[in-house]
Amino acid sequence: MMGSLLTRPLLMVFGYVYPAYECFKTLEKDEPDIDQLLFWCQYWILLAAFTVFERVGDLFMSWLPLYGEAKFALCVYLWYPGTRGTTNVYSCFLKPCIAKHEKEIDRNLLRMKNRLMMLGMLLWQKAACYGQTKFFEILQFASSQPGSRSPPDTAHNSRGKEN
Repeated sequence: MMGSLLTRPLLMVFGYVYPAYECFKTLEKDEPDIDQLLFWCQYWILLAAFTVFERVGDLFMSWLPLYGEAKFALCVYLWYPGTRGTTNVYSCFLKPCIAKHEKEIDRNLLRMKNRLMMLGMLLWQKAACYGQTKFFEILQFASSQPGSRSPPDTAHNSRGKEN
């Protein structure tokens, strides 16, 4: 418990805030260093992958002693220049794995995108139909209320008052 109170803020600062600031500084240089941009892109790709796997891993591994400290150490290992962690992990593990399955990943992403677009269109059609139905119900309700104004009788008004 006590370790979590310390490692979470440290992980936020050294795993996210510091790397984001360094990435910002690299981007905002008059002439950004391509090697540094490549490094930070690789870092953020690894961190995204780490975060996705962490959501599943937390269920099974969060009870392990020093789990939070290990996550913190991994983030520092990745960005610390002396370890070349980002370059090593990206080149040795992530890049070969993604490259091996790239076509399958692209095909599945395209399939998922198409399904989501179809779902979005279906939901839009249902919402439009529902909105149209409710609009006509409101109009019908408003016109059926006693005291609702009916159009003036022009023949009666043009002749004046009857005696």
